[in-house]
This record gives sequence, C-alpha cells and structure tokens, in this order.
Amino acid sequence: MHFRYQQWDERFNRQAGKSPFDTLWDLFQELLTISGGDVSQAMRWLNDIDKEYGVTDQFEEGYGIGDFIEEMQDRGYIRFDEEESIMVPTSKTDRSIREKSLHEIFRQLKKGGKGEHKTPHTGRGLERQPETRNWAPGDDIGHIDSVGTLMNMLQHSSLDQFQLRESDLEVYDTDHHTSASTVLLIDLSHSMILYGEDRITPAKKVAMALSEMIMRNFSSDSLDIVAFGNEAWEIAVKDLPYLKVGPYHTNTLQALRVARSILQRKKFSNKQIFMITDGKPSCMIENGRLYKNSFGLDRKIVNKVLDEAVVCRRKQIDITTFMIARDPYLQNFVRELTDANKGRAYYSSLNELGGYIFEDYIRNRRKNVR
Repeated sequence: MHFRYQQWDERFNRQAGKSPFDTLWDLFQELLTISGGDVSQAMRWLNDIDKEYGVTDQFEEGYGIGDFIEEMQDRGYIRFDEEESIMVPTSKTDRSIREKSLHEIFRQLKKGGKGEHKTPHTGRGLERQPETRNWAPGDDIGHIDSVGTLMNMLQHSSLDQFQLRESDLEVYDTDHHTSASTVLLIDLSHSMILYGEDRITPAKKVAMALSEMIMRNFSSDSLDIVAFGNEAWEIAVKDLPYLKVGPYHTNTLQALRVARSILQRKKFSNKQIFMITDGKPSCMIENGRLYKNSFGLDRKIVNKVLDEAVVCRRKQIDITTFMIARDPYLQNFVRELTDANKGRAYYSSLNELGGYIFEDYIRNRRKNVR
C-alpha cells in the first residue's frame, strides 16, 4: 500500500468547525475503504498518521484514538464479531461511506436538476418547453397555452359568438422523464493496484456514490454491481466499500455477459452498462477452463469481446467504457469495442472519473417517445 502525505494543517479543524470525532471519522472512513473493510488495518494506519502528524495533539479536549474507538462503538459504527474475534464495520458505516463518496463526487459536478432524468424527447413530464402542439386526449390541462388557444379560436369566431373547438387547444410540450436500468462493472484485476497507483479506491467510491444517488433520487431506476477478474460475479451495494483487488486476469467477456443477463431480466426501456477498467481483456472461460494471455492483446479474446458488444447492441443495451489507462494500444481496443456496440468511451484520469460517470448517467436517455 502506498500513501501520499502532505503537511497537516492545524487550522483545518477550526475552519471546518469539526469535532474531534468527525475529524477522525473522515480519516477513518477513507482508510477503511482503502483497507477493504479491515478495521484493524485501518486503525493501525490511523495511529501511524497520528504519530507522524500529531492529529490528536490539536484537540483541546485531550481527545485520543482510544476515545475515538470507544465512540465509534457507542455510535454503532463498528462492533465486535465474536465468531471471528475481530472488530467489523456495521451497516451504518456502509451507508456513511456511500454518503461521503456521494458528497465528494458532487463537488466535481455542476448544480443540476434533481429527482428525475430528462430525455432529449418531449412528452409527459415536469418542466415546460417553449414549444407548443395540439392538445391530445390524456394531456395535462395544466399545460394548456391559453394565449395560443385563444388566438386559434379567434380565427374562426365572430364578434357575436365565440366557438372553442378541440382543435383550437394548444399545450406546452414538457421534458419526458424516464427510468433506466444500469449495470456497473468494476475491474478487480491485479493491474488496478500496480505501478504504485491505487485505482480501485476511486472506482469503489464512484460506485458507492452512484448507488447512493440512485437510491435517494431515482427510486424507479435500478443499479446492479458486477465485479470481475478471472470471472465475473454480482455483489451487493453494502459490499462495495470492502472490495479488494485480487491476483486476477481480466475477464471482460464474462463481465459483459453477466451484465447483459441481468439487464434482459429488467422491464426497463433504457438499459446500459457502465464499465470501469484500466486494462485489456486478458482471459476468458473456454470449455470449462481459463484461457489467458497477459502479453498484449490476444485477438482470440478480443474478438469474443467484440462479438458480445454486438449482441448487446442488438439487445439495445448501451456500453459506456470508462478507461483509466493511457496506453495507446489499449485505447485502440476500447475504440473497437465502442464502435461494435455504438456506445461511448471516456479516457479519464482518476480525479475525473466520478464527474464523467455522473454526467453521463444523468444525460444518457435515448428512448424514442411518442
């Protein structure tokens, strides 16, 4: 594990108005995410940071790490697992880490609308468009354009008698709001922690933030999470903070197949796959065994992945790839994948990842609406 330190600013606590517990709690949540849910390891790192930078020395109340541990237990953030004889995080901690991730991601985004997704199409919705059209049965009478309707009526009325016809009625168009089903794929291959760069922690944070946003604001949507390495498997939202990279290759093919299988069971008009990866597809299951090749792009594997991208396109499932690697030959593969699916691709840094995913999620509505 690699850390990047900077000088502790004792003004931080006073400026932010944080209590000693809140200050340590912010640090601990970050360390707990990096440790994959290992409370003991996170506490050791927190003690190391305190020893190096004297974090608790700034607290006027004489508050120490021991007080912090006791308060975490009292508040229900950690508990002792008697079966394993270790401290473990609780569901309250899971939720707190997701909320923290959501706040971090939204600092990157511009302020936007809330509660609904907009499509580029018009229909029944909440926000008026300047354009009007003829009224049709079922339209909300609250959106009638009174001026336009009156002008239509006057064209065939006389001073003695005004006649309002159904054809005179004009209504404002509105944004059409729709729901979406999304599967988020997270690469857990070994390259996500290679070269001294922690790529998995930002990926987990984005996934946690996205899930928290959907559960809060877009309750009609669905989000499923699939992790993949040598194989692909579904995980629960509560397990997101504690994902760990393994000694895995990258089975992109199975990840896409599992995502497609999930989406085909959903009764949603808009279906999409978001894939966060930093590497090439380097393995697949063939005749019950793992076929792998870590040296360059194996066309046997790549062609199978591209075939799956075409199948997704035929099933009207968009694939958006978020590539957190700059290697030109890997970017060429992503271009092939994107072309096969007619989807989208972003080549983003770790700092930009959250902004790209959130903005794309909110604007990615392609269903044609009558």
